[in-house]
Amino acid sequence: MYKSFYSLAKAPFSKDINPKDAYGSKDYQGALGALQYLQKSKGMGLLIGDPGVGKTFTLRSFRESLNPALYHVVYFPLSTGGVMDFYRGLAYGLGEEPKFRKVDLFRQIQQGIERMAVDRKITPVFILDEMHMAKDAFLQDLAILFNFQMDSSNPFILVMAGLPHLKSRLALNHHRPLSQRVIMKYEIQPLSREEVTFYLEHHMKLAGSKMPIFTEPAIETIATRSQGWPRVINTLTVNSLLFGFQMKKEQIDEEVVRMAIEDMGL
Repeated sequence: MYKSFYSLAKAPFSKDINPKDAYGSKDYQGALGALQYLQKSKGMGLLIGDPGVGKTFTLRSFRESLNPALYHVVYFPLSTGGVMDFYRGLAYGLGEEPKFRKVDLFRQIQQGIERMAVDRKITPVFILDEMHMAKDAFLQDLAILFNFQMDSSNPFILVMAGLPHLKSRLALNHHRPLSQRVIMKYEIQPLSREEVTFYLEHHMKLAGSKMPIFTEPAIETIATRSQGWPRVINTLTVNSLLFGFQMKKEQIDEEVVRMAIEDMGL
């Protein structure tokens, strides 16, 4: 379809892009730097951002940067089940057969973390996604569950990720015990206007583009309507390529992009 028409070797903006091929925007590098600081310091960190800004990809990049001989990653999106499912998931992730009672699960998870860190010299890394959906009682539990040796030791790395209002929730008085343990907080921002151009060109080159396919007015329209959110840029750009192919346009101009915008309901 549009790939052969525009002489592309593959579809642009693929979800399975290798992190080493990612466009290194200012905030993407900043978020990775914050996560690397957490990796060295250990303990709890917070990564937030609006939908489509690139949180999950950043977390994947961080995960793939970790040496599996030294780090054991447990990824758990809170949207996949209830609170007890979450605790059981942590136990499973540590290689344990989950207990039934909550108090036993807590002890089991803590002992599993300590065995992995002390006996095997492997740091457990917990990446908890969609944490803006967490109930207050669950957030309060985390402060207890990840308290080791009277809060004098952090044999783990815990990354809480979610939408920006998660930060506001943690600032409330009843979440102060958890918030005070968070040593890294980073909010990913959308791409700047200039970065949108570089981001689009970078991914088109990765797809095999040998010449500019999008006109400057088209890129300007994409940047304005997407507001710099990478996910929207990705979808809008691909839809524009589809419309351009259908119209046999050698270059994607502003008219084509506006048709894609209308089709997407943006």
